[in-house]
Amino acid sequence: MVQDNTGGKTQKLGVVFGGSGLIGGTIVNYFKTKRPGIVDMRAPSSKKVSLKDCTDIRNYLMSIKPDFVINAAITKIDSDPQLSFEVNYAGAINVARAAAALNIPYIFFSSAAALPPGENLKEENHRPLTARLSNYAKSKLMAESTLNYMAEHENLDFSCIRLGIVYGNHDHKIQGFHRLLFSVADESMPCMFTRKGTMHSYTNSRKLPYLIHHMLDNRSEFTGKTYHFVDKDPVELAQLILTIKSHLVVKSPREIYIPYPLARTGKNSVRVILRLLTKIGLKASLPTELMFLNAFYRTQTLSSERLQSSSFIDPMPDETVFTRLPEMIIYYLNRWSHQNLITTFDEKIEAETDTMIEDMFTRNPQSLLDDIHGNATSPFRESNVHPKIFGEIRKH
Repeated sequence: MVQDNTGGKTQKLGVVFGGSGLIGGTIVNYFKTKRPGIVDMRAPSSKKVSLKDCTDIRNYLMSIKPDFVINAAITKIDSDPQLSFEVNYAGAINVARAAAALNIPYIFFSSAAALPPGENLKEENHRPLTARLSNYAKSKLMAESTLNYMAEHENLDFSCIRLGIVYGNHDHKIQGFHRLLFSVADESMPCMFTRKGTMHSYTNSRKLPYLIHHMLDNRSEFTGKTYHFVDKDPVELAQLILTIKSHLVVKSPREIYIPYPLARTGKNSVRVILRLLTKIGLKASLPTELMFLNAFYRTQTLSSERLQSSSFIDPMPDETVFTRLPEMIIYYLNRWSHQNLITTFDEKIEAETDTMIEDMFTRNPQSLLDDIHGNATSPFRESNVHPKIFGEIRKH
């Protein structure tokens, strides 16, 4: 517990690892903006606390003694075996060891990668742990197994949340759902690399902090259990792709469904080409999503019945990936265009943006600099500080 600045009342101290990612960042933002004064949420960077270093984890958590800890940190999906093991598995377990020593709740995020294909998969389902699994799937399966063991033998108070395909704003990485959105926006997906009727479960990142908060307030109900956190209704991948295409008003992908054997042959051909390029000194890698090409053609839907039967109430029951598409498209297209990542998209997406500074920065930077020196370099006043520091320039 820590002292807040509201008259001496105490507030809880929480730690989230992976706070710069979509999941961790959403959790941090929730407690800072939606529930201010309740939790002092710390999100140490990997430079301050490396999940690869047992000493870092132990010293940090044992020194600040938080009231709970959340682990949303993962390596890149295509990381090598050593990094996947050290961060996704060993890091998760070392955080659990510190949580057990401090006798505090531990919330761990797992993934549908730990599950086999199929429909209406339950929390008890999981893939067999074999050498053929991806490094990511292996590490998540092993972490789940060890955490369950620690709950039984080491009195660890933990909850595991398995996620489907996560969607939401403020993701700095282009992967998963956002890679799909990017591919359609950039018109780099010529045809449909899936088959009709392939269904998947999706996770709304905006709802996750509400579940975390509820789990922390109701530990006796949620401790030692795994829950699937996905939208109630699964989504057909083909329908989602065509809906994104409709919103963007682009020509690709054509509604031509590429059979899996043909798509797999193309993937193998790309792999061979990349290997040849490395022999002449050009380093390139297979796009991460192609590692999971077979998932585009195989249904995997997660049952949310256990969570629906709990005391948790969905704060936004009508919100789905389809209802959030317009908002996400505007957000990501603006972001990617500013980063010069979108090369072929020509349609104009209108948003509430002020283009005056952008135009001045592009065409007459000296004039913009003079205006800033004249109007926006004086110290902030303690009162009446407007969030737009260039407000006076815009009036100029």
